[in-house]
Amino acid sequence: MTAKPTVRPARPNFASGPCAKHPGWSIEALSKALVGRFHRSKPAHARIKAVIDNTRKVLNVPSTHRIAIVPASDTGAVEMMLWQCLGARPVDMLTWESFGETWVNDVIKQLKLKDARIIRADYGKLADLAQVNPDHDVVFTWNGTTSGVRVPNADWIPAHRKGLTICDATSAAFAMDLPWDKLDITTYSWQKVLGGEAQHGMLILSQRAVDRLESYTPPWPLPKIFRLTKGGKLQEPIFDGDTINTVSMLCVEDALDGLAWAESVGGLKGLIARSEANLKVVSDWVARTPWIEFLASSPDIRSCTSICLYVTADWFKALPKEKQIEAAKKITALLDAENVAYDINSHRDAPAGIRIWGGATVEAADTEKLLPWLEWAYGEVLKTYTA
Repeated sequence: MTAKPTVRPARPNFASGPCAKHPGWSIEALSKALVGRFHRSKPAHARIKAVIDNTRKVLNVPSTHRIAIVPASDTGAVEMMLWQCLGARPVDMLTWESFGETWVNDVIKQLKLKDARIIRADYGKLADLAQVNPDHDVVFTWNGTTSGVRVPNADWIPAHRKGLTICDATSAAFAMDLPWDKLDITTYSWQKVLGGEAQHGMLILSQRAVDRLESYTPPWPLPKIFRLTKGGKLQEPIFDGDTINTVSMLCVEDALDGLAWAESVGGLKGLIARSEANLKVVSDWVARTPWIEFLASSPDIRSCTSICLYVTADWFKALPKEKQIEAAKKITALLDAENVAYDINSHRDAPAGIRIWGGATVEAADTEKLLPWLEWAYGEVLKTYTA
């Protein structure tokens, strides 16, 4: 059995959302927040617009794409686009984890689209991208936050497609290189790779997406917080910082701080390198540890942010499902109690296991310090089930 380690991670925040604040973050970062100010006042609007401008700079978003801050986190951003854009063409729904299933549920059970096709894969696998019809719209997650499976590239998306690509990129943006020429609608939230605060979503639209919004009116009513057009035209001020509804100026200030930190570590290239460093630390450990494996079956689809693992030991596999969940929770509870790692249970819809956030705000040195503790906790729980 592994002896109990003595060196803890400096920061035990390995949760997959809200995620760790960036190294060196302090509440002082919010000291300039324009609290108590009208969000449409000139100084407040300037701060909101700065988030949009700095986002474009860090993510290398081309000038052909529009960027907006929208309500209700990534979920709100995805929902508003599904409800405004779908129905004009058949749609292919790609799903290999719980958030993809959420969008399937919306399209099939809420919008009740008859020409929706579901292309599904089990946890740990990637849906068959070759099945996607370029004449259809397609909805997909770039990175499956609850399965640890990411799209390896955008080669499967043709340049001369007729349908729109609608990409939920919430745990991919700022940690993976998103090909803007292949993405028409992209959404994410600050609370993931930037380590920002929740409640606000980010929406990035290509001109093709704008054309759809201005040429298609869905047959169902839209609530105010979903409406991006007026009189058949895009409401351009929304993409210049004039948000649909009231934003939190504290959250805006925190987003600006996160973007400034992103630039300080080398921009997108530096952020990707930091996240990939976390994946490498875990990969090297898994390779030498006989009782654990990645949920993602193939290295080319393994996420560098939501790193999902499962126990492969015979004793664990012999347990009924509810006991596997119990055993995995005992491992993570030990680490929580020791202030080593918080909130690293696998998602409730995923197979029982461990999920370590490896986004850019997590130091690879802390990830490395976590792993001996995982071995110790596993050994302690093993005693319980094999005594």
